[in-house]
Amino acid sequence: MWDRPSHTTSASGEETTLSLQLALTLDRESRLPLAVQIRNSLRKLIEDGTLWPGTRIPSSRQLALDMGVSRSVVVEAYEQLSAEGYLQTRHGSGTTVSERAGAPDTTSRLVPPDPETAPEAMWDLRTGTSNVMDFPRQEWIRSMAAVVADAGHLELGYSPPAGVPLTRRVLTGYLGRVRGVRSRPEDLMVTAGFAQGLALICRVLLDRGHTTLAVEDPGHPGEREFVTSSGLRVVGIPVDEDGLRVDLLERSGVRAVLLTPGNQFPTGVRLCVPRRERLIAWAREVGGYIIEDDFDSAFLHRSDRLPALQSLAPDRVVYAGSASKTLAPALRLGWLAAPSELMASVEYVRAGWDIGCSGLEQLTFARFIDTGALDRYQRQLRTELHRRRQTVRRQVEACLPGARLTGGESGLQAYVQLPPHMAETALLRAARRRSVLTRGGAFYTLSDTTRPPALVLSYATVTCSGLGPSMAALGAAYREVGG
Repeated sequence: MWDRPSHTTSASGEETTLSLQLALTLDRESRLPLAVQIRNSLRKLIEDGTLWPGTRIPSSRQLALDMGVSRSVVVEAYEQLSAEGYLQTRHGSGTTVSERAGAPDTTSRLVPPDPETAPEAMWDLRTGTSNVMDFPRQEWIRSMAAVVADAGHLELGYSPPAGVPLTRRVLTGYLGRVRGVRSRPEDLMVTAGFAQGLALICRVLLDRGHTTLAVEDPGHPGEREFVTSSGLRVVGIPVDEDGLRVDLLERSGVRAVLLTPGNQFPTGVRLCVPRRERLIAWAREVGGYIIEDDFDSAFLHRSDRLPALQSLAPDRVVYAGSASKTLAPALRLGWLAAPSELMASVEYVRAGWDIGCSGLEQLTFARFIDTGALDRYQRQLRTELHRRRQTVRRQVEACLPGARLTGGESGLQAYVQLPPHMAETALLRAARRRSVLTRGGAFYTLSDTTRPPALVLSYATVTCSGLGPSMAALGAAYREVGG
């Protein structure tokens, strides 16, 4: 049915063979006319995002042959859809889905939404980006080539939903070595990034009777939206210079919390040792769980780095990480190290969702770790990001008098606390006019309105040479607003 070619004319005037397929079905027992069925089915494919703007569809002649109907039936359906704005026909280009038909929103829920449409700007200091330009392409290619060359029937087949055993073993050893994570390969799952791991944990919590999940305030707005969409209600717990206020968590009535204890997002503070111990005690007392998002520990200096919180209580802490910040989001590689009794539930849920991540990508990542390539890359990137952090610190002192950085000396972003009188929104707008895009502290705040105004400056993708002029432009905006 789909092998019959249609013909079109190229830009040079030559006739070329083109066989386009379209997944439509007809119910010949229905009382609806065939033209109406084709029109309705095609409209639905466009409205639900199956067919995107610009997608070419078969000619009326080809579709009529494929569907076994008269060409006039298809022409009638196409003409109606064109009149409604769903299709457009151009001479020599065939029929396509109209650009006006719109496209579904595919933005990740874990990428913070921007309240305004950003204009073209010279410097983008907003969070949510990764340093992909320095991705170690050649090292990765060598690891991938070696994996493919050695791959047999097992490696080229379906991998277990929880992950390739070799990758789980290598990753468990790596996390133990660099973060002190105490786990077993069978208690570690490879996920499609942090997002899938969080979705799995939220589903398991719901199945176990949880209705709420505590989150840091300020924190990641994308994560809050993601958790809410999973069916859990988020409860904000304020953060101060020692990290999450565990005393307020204890009074909240929740039995699970999601936090970034190693380098709090976005303030950069660490959860201090006494609060770590108190947090673990709380989890054991309420029979609850702690979800540790260790998103950027690879970039922390030794002076800023504490072992993973999970190392204190493997029976209460779910450790989550990904390669999105350390390598590239496109790899879609993440991991969960969970208590044994919880992992069984996670695996049960995962089995109903998909059949696992790419086995070849997992094996490439395992080799990348085993050869020391990941350690070398992270060491280089850690040094570079430390230089950028120091540049931001110097520029804040020079260009934003009265402001101060919070947190340690490393990470991917800087939280700049502004003087109480500073109008945060006005400063952001003034910065935009000078081609600097950034976000204010209010963007990350859930309900804690007591915090002073702030800026959150990401330097993940802006080099030292770009930080100087961008901070100078931000300083001009700061002076304009009254700094």
